[in-house]
Amino acid sequence: MFRFVFLFFVFNAVNVSGQGTAGQLFHGKVSFEMTGLDGIYVVNLKTENTVVTQDGGAFSIMAKVGDTLVFSGFQYKKIQVVLTDQDFGSSLFLVRMQPIMNQLNEVVIKRYNNINAVALGIIPGNQKSYTEAERKLYTATDLNASANAGSMAGGSVSADPLLNFLSGRTKMLKKELKVEKKEHYMKLLEKMFDRNHFVNRLKIPSDYVKGFEYYTVENEKFTKILESKNKTTTEFLLSELAIKYKEIIDIENK
Repeated sequence: MFRFVFLFFVFNAVNVSGQGTAGQLFHGKVSFEMTGLDGIYVVNLKTENTVVTQDGGAFSIMAKVGDTLVFSGFQYKKIQVVLTDQDFGSSLFLVRMQPIMNQLNEVVIKRYNNINAVALGIIPGNQKSYTEAERKLYTATDLNASANAGSMAGGSVSADPLLNFLSGRTKMLKKELKVEKKEHYMKLLEKMFDRNHFVNRLKIPSDYVKGFEYYTVENEKFTKILESKNKTTTEFLLSELAIKYKEIIDIENK
């Protein structure tokens, strides 16, 4: 009898320890109309831990009673579930997703940029910073900039902007600026996601990966999200663009 009581207390102590701040590994399945869904994001709001459902809709995430799990994916309504003792005791925790007909109209990104050069007093507020291509275009097209340059040299207002326009240099500089921005977006994208992500996760054919990258940076909505460096939101939109791009590939190969 003493040995039984001792083992009972040991078991409970281990169980309480496993139910600490991190909780325990919680298993479940996400489905739609009896079909398992892969690629659904599962987020524990309390710990901010995130996993993605695998083939068949299965997932495993650290959680405990009282945690809130959020299930979301493209073309499906977001679902929030507060975990209970019954959920941990059931043989299969099943979440059924519901499709949405309307596409996402707006994505709100929260940015916390409290620490920057303006806040530190390094540069004055409301001062725009320019890239090299932007500076060239501004100098070539702005009359005020040309006038200032002319007055500093002791001359009159320069006719450079007009000459640049007539010679086609302004058009060339605008193209250079666009190329610079696209290269910037490409570097951000490749830094955030490696080639394996495009091939294995998004199922983009290996020979089309670079073409897909160019396709994404042509999308203004995507580049705005990409600039925010929010990886989760960027991956949402990236998956949606991957579906459209593969449709284009299929049409071209017919």
